Amino acid sequence: MNQTDNGASGIPTRKLGSFSVGAIGLGAMLLSREGGPDERSAIRTLHVALDAGLTLIDTADTYCTNCSDVGHNERLVAKAVHSWSGSRDEIVIATKGGHCRSADGGWHLDGRPEHLRRACEASLIALGVDVITLYQHHRPDPKVPYEDSVGALKDLQDEGKIRFVGIGNASVTQIAQAMEIVGVTSVQNEFSPSFRTSLEEIEFCATRGVAFLAWAPLGGMAGAGTLGSRHPAFEEVARRRGVSAHQICLAWELATAPTVIPIPGARKPQTILDSLRAADLKLDPEEIAFLNANGPAASPLPARSPGRNPERSAADLLSGRNVAGGSGRRTAGFRSSRASS
Repeated sequence: MNQTDNGASGIPTRKLGSFSVGAIGLGAMLLSREGGPDERSAIRTLHVALDAGLTLIDTADTYCTNCSDVGHNERLVAKAVHSWSGSRDEIVIATKGGHCRSADGGWHLDGRPEHLRRACEASLIALGVDVITLYQHHRPDPKVPYEDSVGALKDLQDEGKIRFVGIGNASVTQIAQAMEIVGVTSVQNEFSPSFRTSLEEIEFCATRGVAFLAWAPLGGMAGAGTLGSRHPAFEEVARRRGVSAHQICLAWELATAPTVIPIPGARKPQTILDSLRAADLKLDPEEIAFLNANGPAASPLPARSPGRNPERSAADLLSGRNVAGGSGRRTAGFRSSRASS
């Protein structure tokens, strides 16, 4: 399901429903969180990204500072896209509902069908559109039967309010359950060098042609700045290649499966421009094996969930092999056949 040819933007593309979007998207949350840029600077960052060929922007109704400003990020993204001088035909704005903000700035879940309907209708207004291209159930609510939450999105799709349905933070069991109710276009789960337990979901999606949107692909707000120091293997490959550790990280994620689309965040134009360069970066098999084998030195991998193997290699995923267990071995160094790296 990988679109290897470059799109009109010049960036390699991958399939998202019937769309071909850039292999690297943008998670817009940082533009509306505490410590984010002012509106003018945020819009400039989005315009620079769009000029560079970005075609997928991921937002959510609750990307804001508190419950009094719900929809801030959606309105910001819509303003940036509508004020951009380029063609908007290939731009996909994906949004989400079901993860709410409280008065104190905290978070809580609401997967009730009536809430998801209200949230979707509010997002239509915030984005200034008649149909949302990709609407995602943000996170399962343990208080609500999952089939009820997913069923609400199917109803919204049947009514023509959303074009494609996505789900987020879902297990393989939940993905399969959702697919019995509605056509699932995408799954958005966390995936990064520190968080590899989504490999099972990635493999499941890859074998079914479902796009996997990797959130926090660089380690999230707290981890992106220290990615190289926390993951020396990525820093080593970056030095040999003469690129940033961020680019190596995103290229490694792209190599994991042809349906993976990382959506890194950015507050500044130079950050997203660096990330977008990873779409053209092809890692050698030796580099991929080295990165797979060398987990984080300072930050241990999350505890395994029952039945998961978080260190299942990219080669196993791409070849379709089902590996029941891993050797747990780590290589001490990297040797590449690449002369310049």
